[in-house]
Amino acid sequence: MTEYGRGQGSEPWHPEDPYYGDDGWGGQQANGQQSPYGGQPQHYPEQPQQQYGGWNDGQQAGYGQAQQYQQQYQEYDQQYYAGQGQQQSYDQQAWGQGTHTHVQYTDPQDPYAQQAAAYGGGDDYYGTPDAYPPPEPPSRRQAEPEPPQTDWDPGPDQGERAFFAGGDADADEEDEDDDPRAGRKARGGKKPKKKSRNGCACLVLVLVFGGGIGGVGYFGWQFYQNRFGPAPDYAGDGNGTQVTVTIPKGAGGYVIGQKLKEAGVVESVDAFVSAQQSNPKGKTIQDGVYTLEKQMSAASAVELMLSPKSRSNLIFAEGMRNSKIYEVIDTRLGVAAGTTAKVAKNDYKKLGLPSWALNHANLKDPLEGFLYPSSYAVTKGQKPETVLKEMVTRANDKYEELGLTKKAKSLGLDNPWQLLTVASLVQAEGVSHDDFRKMAEVVYNRLKPGNPETYGSLEFDSTYNYIKNQSKIDLSISELRKYNNPYNTYYVKGLPPGPIDNPGEDAIKGALDPTHDGWYYFISLDGKTSKFTKTLAEHNKLVEEFNASRNSN
Repeated sequence: MTEYGRGQGSEPWHPEDPYYGDDGWGGQQANGQQSPYGGQPQHYPEQPQQQYGGWNDGQQAGYGQAQQYQQQYQEYDQQYYAGQGQQQSYDQQAWGQGTHTHVQYTDPQDPYAQQAAAYGGGDDYYGTPDAYPPPEPPSRRQAEPEPPQTDWDPGPDQGERAFFAGGDADADEEDEDDDPRAGRKARGGKKPKKKSRNGCACLVLVLVFGGGIGGVGYFGWQFYQNRFGPAPDYAGDGNGTQVTVTIPKGAGGYVIGQKLKEAGVVESVDAFVSAQQSNPKGKTIQDGVYTLEKQMSAASAVELMLSPKSRSNLIFAEGMRNSKIYEVIDTRLGVAAGTTAKVAKNDYKKLGLPSWALNHANLKDPLEGFLYPSSYAVTKGQKPETVLKEMVTRANDKYEELGLTKKAKSLGLDNPWQLLTVASLVQAEGVSHDDFRKMAEVVYNRLKPGNPETYGSLEFDSTYNYIKNQSKIDLSISELRKYNNPYNTYYVKGLPPGPIDNPGEDAIKGALDPTHDGWYYFISLDGKTSKFTKTLAEHNKLVEEFNASRNSN
């Protein structure tokens, strides 16, 4: 391969010299080898003057002075390398006869630069790494290549660089102006490095994306827990702090769970619903007032609510009279005795009684029979009328459900009021649920005016006890027949003016579906079951057995 100025021979330069291994443009070496151009100076046509911005703040030199400067430089080479047995000559042909711009730099450590300053003056920047190798001869120089042209010119780098570098374009330009090496790009071909702000930008991006990923992870975990994870739940049977919770009528699992969660009993509604569904008896949780503890596991809360000991409701038994119910309500509400009874007497028309329960004469209590026996959530602070109205409402619902208004006529009665009165008698005289249908037949058979046994008289001890507000068993017939009162069925034929208690569902069903076996009499020998007979003679025989058993005890 042929190169300009590359000749044969040993390396003439000192290894520390920056021109180490180069024979110069003309290829001359210390052994006196001739230039490859035949020893004659090579003449180059005059070149138009070019300017290389930034070499020496615009300083220029004509190519006509280049030959003189080169001769002086060769003399210096000979002196400098004389002690080392080497000589460096520069081919004068490399400079030509034309003109070009040459910039000189000085460096106190560079003997070339010092000598060049002595001859030509000015600064020499050849001491920098970008300064080597020396300038190409004019014949080998090429114009700086134009940047490739594209169809789209994004313009000055203002947007993306400023964003990712963490600064703006103006700041970058200031950095370029402050760097004294910025002008070397024209000579060395290397763009000076600017202050990098990519670290800050990366940190910001990491924080932004990291925070986003963390947020997505958190909400994703919450979504998983809410959809697929176990519901939050306490452990154990509670922390010992008791709390009263009122469960409304008809409340399902989610409503009950919400009430318990609001009271601090369970940790979550879902945990309670799950525990309720897992418990075979969980669906039997009734409305009412429950005394529980805070921070109970859902399973233990369900178990306790199924136990009677947790119920703090007012539970009114079947067959309970209004007079007793009023006393219980007064005690629970903490009001003076007689307060609830007074409200019932004065405001009974405002409590929701149906039309068929109004305007009956000779009633001891117009609400008797309409305070339906059940469990009620009654707490201190409530008003008596609120409790009474709830009980009347439940009675209406149950009576409508059982069909009192539709079946009264089919049973030989005038209206539902009479049917409710029959049910109250069945409830009062029956000992067990098995007795109710037979007891209902006894009532209907005795009410028949032409029956050969009682001729339309009921003669129930329970009606006399009701008007006397007592519950006695040993009553003399003479006493019973002398007491003049509409409720005394020994004195008055037919039904009493109204119900004598509050019958339960089984008693009402017995009144709606009596037997048809011909029963007229009944007696209970053990207080647990009743024996029924069709004639008075059979009945009197049972009465003798009962008296004999009592006397023997």
